[in-house]
Amino acid sequence: MLWNIPNSLTMLRILLIPVFVGIFYLPVDMLPKHWVNLSATLVFAFAAVTDWLDGYLARALNQTSSFGAFLDPVADKLMVAAALIVLVEIQRLNGLWGASIALIIIGREIAISALREWMAGAGERGSVAVAFIGKVKTAAQMTAILFLLYYDPIGAINVKFIGEILIAIAAILTLLSMAYYLKAAWPRISLK
Repeated sequence: MLWNIPNSLTMLRILLIPVFVGIFYLPVDMLPKHWVNLSATLVFAFAAVTDWLDGYLARALNQTSSFGAFLDPVADKLMVAAALIVLVEIQRLNGLWGASIALIIIGREIAISALREWMAGAGERGSVAVAFIGKVKTAAQMTAILFLLYYDPIGAINVKFIGEILIAIAAILTLLSMAYYLKAAWPRISLK
């Protein structure tokens, strides 16, 4: 079934991307900066929750589909790429350092998605299945993005600093996980 509950949640995540991006382009007098930060953070957090929820519901309701398996990672990567581009644009990932981190993360997502598709076409999808390092990378990346979107201090907590540290850790984990997946796929790549 094409439009089951999990696929609908995934599509909702894609539809939230222009809403998320648009929040940062509202007129300044329409929404104070703190509320822009909070609104964007809440939209991104909601999208992250729907990512977990659609996978859970697909399994629990036995509504997995090849369309859902294709659409879900596309939605995830689009939302993360949109967030990183916005963070570069609003200079929370600024300069060469920030742009490099965004390019590393986005580039890895594209490269590993392409690798998975190629391996699936060769009947070897299992060799590049999601690994623990990929899950840790995703957790660090999503948490970092949430902190960088919110940006405002919470009491004595320097949200900006924590976000910058976490995004640097996420970039390192991004490179390590890419190396892991390439190493796992290498025997199949070198034989083809």
